[in-house]
Amino acid sequence: MTNNAKVPAKKTKGEEVISGGNQDYVTMTIADQLFGIPVLQVQDVLGHQKITRIPLAPPEVAGSLNLRGRIVTAIDVRLRLSLPARSKDKPGMSIVVDLRGELYSLMVDSVGEVLSLSNEDFERNPATLDPRWREVSTGIYRLNGQLMVVLDVPRLLNFTNMEAA
Repeated sequence: MTNNAKVPAKKTKGEEVISGGNQDYVTMTIADQLFGIPVLQVQDVLGHQKITRIPLAPPEVAGSLNLRGRIVTAIDVRLRLSLPARSKDKPGMSIVVDLRGELYSLMVDSVGEVLSLSNEDFERNPATLDPRWREVSTGIYRLNGQLMVVLDVPRLLNFTNMEAA
């Protein structure tokens, strides 16, 4: 085995521990900000979908959609990150993720490319990052003058604290 072999990321208590090698991320843009999700958490990428509202759901839950016979909960990531609503004339896209056997569609402005980034360039969340974003991210990458915030899908989809409000 050579020294530059890929070492998979290890997980402990829901927090990713980054060690050696590279990590692949599906990138997305929300309100001109670059975000990433580990590629292994992504099930599907969808264009604009017809969404059915769910009565009494938290505001971040845009509704549900049917994906090949499965009901998928659609999450408005802009609202979850306290960003202004997307204009109606821009349809947006969705990234489908699986969390404990349930499918969720993360509604984003656009989906970019898959980036393979060195774990050595990964940084924990800076103190200057918005506290609402820090709460749902594991860290950042600095890419050619642009910041990519790595979203923590389980924390992004945790609405227990918000339902009490």
